[in-house]
Amino acid sequence: MVLEIRLSNFYSIKDEISLDLRAGNINTQKSKALKNNLFNFGKTKVLKTVALYGANASGKSNIIRAIRFCNAMVFTSHMHNENAVFNFQPFKFKGYPQKPSTYFIRFVSNNVEYEYSFSLTRTEIMTESLYYYPKGRRAKIFTRDEQRGKTKKEIYSFGTVIKRPMDVAENTSRKTLYISRASQMDRTVGKEIFNYFNNTFILGYVGFNARTVEILFKENKEPLLQALKMADSDIIDIKMKKELHKVKNYKTDFISNQMSVEDVEKEFLRITAYHKFSPKTPFDFNTEESDGTKMLFFMMLTILDIIKNNKILIIDEIESSLHTSIIEYIIGVFNASRQAQLIYSTHNTKLLNLNKLRKDQIFFVNKKDDASTDLYSLYDYSDFRDTMDVEKAYLQGRFDAIPFLNDSIENIKELINE
Repeated sequence: MVLEIRLSNFYSIKDEISLDLRAGNINTQKSKALKNNLFNFGKTKVLKTVALYGANASGKSNIIRAIRFCNAMVFTSHMHNENAVFNFQPFKFKGYPQKPSTYFIRFVSNNVEYEYSFSLTRTEIMTESLYYYPKGRRAKIFTRDEQRGKTKKEIYSFGTVIKRPMDVAENTSRKTLYISRASQMDRTVGKEIFNYFNNTFILGYVGFNARTVEILFKENKEPLLQALKMADSDIIDIKMKKELHKVKNYKTDFISNQMSVEDVEKEFLRITAYHKFSPKTPFDFNTEESDGTKMLFFMMLTILDIIKNNKILIIDEIESSLHTSIIEYIIGVFNASRQAQLIYSTHNTKLLNLNKLRKDQIFFVNKKDDASTDLYSLYDYSDFRDTMDVEKAYLQGRFDAIPFLNDSIENIKELINE
C-alpha cells in the first residue's frame, strides 16, 4: 500500500506537493456510509481510491508522470552508464533547472512501513535514504549524501539491516540509486523495495505483451468474463492462441556502420471473442472489437490481478474511451476490494459525487500565477459540507482547478471572422 507521496521540481511542479492517502478525520453520516472506501493499517485509516481533478495544462499528468519516473528509477537505475541523462525535466523558471528534484514515498510492504526518498539532478543522484518502522519506531536502514564528502564512508551511513553495505556502496555510482544496486547484489531489503516498485506499484494497464496477457488471462478468465458482463459487455467467451509470425529484424554494426536484415520468428497472441447474439461466430479481438471494448479488456485484466494481490494502480485520464458508468464501476471495484488502491486523474465531473467518494478522496490540481502546479484536497475546505453539490461547486470555480474561458458569442464571432 502507499500512504503518502511528495514531489518537488518535476516538470510543472515547483514547490513540494503532497498526495496523502491517509484518511482524514471525517465523521459525517455520508462518510460513515462510505466505510468500504477505507481499510485499516494498524491505527491508520487508508484510502483505496483518490481522484485528481484540474484544467488542461494544470499539471495532473505531470504529477502522474513524475511518480512513474521516480518509481521506475528504482528498478532501472542500476543499468545506467556514465553518460546517462535522466528522463525528466525540472521546473523551467526561477533557477529551478539548477536545483535538485526530490521524491519521497511512505509505503507498506509485507506489513512493514517504509519511508524512501531521493533527490537528483538530470545527471546524478544527490541524496537517498531509507527508513522503516519494524516495531512502530522509526529506524534507519541507510542514508546517502553525495555532498558530505569524497569517500563512500563519508557519503553513506548505515543501520544494521543490510549485510556488507559498503560492498554495495562501492559498486554504486552517482547515476544509480543505492537501493537499485542493493537489489541487484542480492541484499534482502534491496529486493524487498525493488519488488514493491516493480511488482506492486503498477504504473499503467498491461499492454499487448503476449506472455503477460496469457498468464493473467489464465489466472482470471472467469472473473474477467463476469466483470465484462457486469460492465454491460455482451462478450460471453474469449479464447487465446499463441502464434509464431515471421518478422524482419534489422541490425546495425556500429563499427562497420553496415545494416543487416534477417527473418526471425516472433510470438504473437491471437485473441478471439464470442458474443451473446451469435455464440459460435468468432470476432478477431484486435480488428473487430471497439476501442472501448479493447480498453476495458486490458483494464480489467490488470485490475483483477491488482485487486487479488492488493496492489496499487496509477492511471492518467481514466475515462479514455470508456463510458462514465464503466468508470464508476471500476472505481467501485477498488472500493469493494480488501486493500487495493487506485490513483487516477480525470476530467469527468459526473464522478464528483459525495455519495460515492469521501472529501479526502478528491484532489484538485491548479496552475498558479508562476505556471507551477499546486495540489490540494477537498478535505482542506472545512466549510464545504458533504451535503453540498461538489460537482456544481467545482464547475462554478469554487476550488479553482478549472479553465476560465472568455467564450462570449462576440468573442467567438470575432475569432471566426478573423
